[in-house]
Amino acid sequence: MTTEPASSQSGLSSHAIGLLLTTAGVLVLTPDSLLIRLVDADAWTIIFWRGLLMGLTIVVGIFVWMRGGAVAHFRSIGTAGLVVAVLFASQLTLFTTSITQTSVANTLVIFATAPLFAAVLSRFFLGELVPLRVWLAVIISLGAIVFIFFGSIGTGRIGGDLAAAGAALAMAIGLTIMRRSSHISMIPAWGMGALLAAGFTVWFAEPLSIPGEDVAVVLPSGMLVLPVAFALIALGPRRISAPETGLLMLLETTIGPLWVWWILEEQPNSEALIGGAIVVAVLAVNSLLGLRRAAVA
Repeated sequence: MTTEPASSQSGLSSHAIGLLLTTAGVLVLTPDSLLIRLVDADAWTIIFWRGLLMGLTIVVGIFVWMRGGAVAHFRSIGTAGLVVAVLFASQLTLFTTSITQTSVANTLVIFATAPLFAAVLSRFFLGELVPLRVWLAVIISLGAIVFIFFGSIGTGRIGGDLAAAGAALAMAIGLTIMRRSSHISMIPAWGMGALLAAGFTVWFAEPLSIPGEDVAVVLPSGMLVLPVAFALIALGPRRISAPETGLLMLLETTIGPLWVWWILEEQPNSEALIGGAIVVAVLAVNSLLGLRRAAVA
């Protein structure tokens, strides 16, 4: 499952393949928030089915793809992979909870800041230098997120906003660990994390409460959207720079709310629109400056 196609055989450069894989992964992921909203069930039940279906799809896929080497592949993730699995379980749980308790725009904008905080964590835990532009981006983004929080006060959405912040923090820590263990494929860890989320929420969920018509939404969400998107996103960024990855990830932040706006007519409040515009602009500028610096170097 970690085998990468040779660029010489495809006629494309490694960089071009990375761009295609990452773009495809993010585009596949964009309707995920809409799919969560379309399911008429409580958050625990949605998390259970998404985790179970995603986890089984990844685990079975690894065993089919790698056959006799699958067990060794799972063992190769080591302690770091187990920590990533726990963090991904937390991320999956908190992200889904956030989508059900606040606006999709709020969730995706707050969650989009995870790579910035991962860069800061890399400074403290990996000793990597963090450019001034990143520190400025973090400060401005934090201000925009606080502004979004103010828009949720009194609306019952503040819990969902906090869940999105928790999901972003879990992802940031996970990205930091994955960066330190970049030689290890963490796809097995994501599969294990998804199953862990399902195992935790099964005690609170009502798996059989999902209406029959919503099964057609849950199945593609857990068996197609999540595993395919995360597998592509895991492979693509290995071939492109971090700023390019950051720019491409903004596609979900901008397109995700549009799906919900179009299908469910959910319009973000003014705080979400203003704060979201600030965060997207800051992330885009930060990534473009990173690309410019990389080109000069």
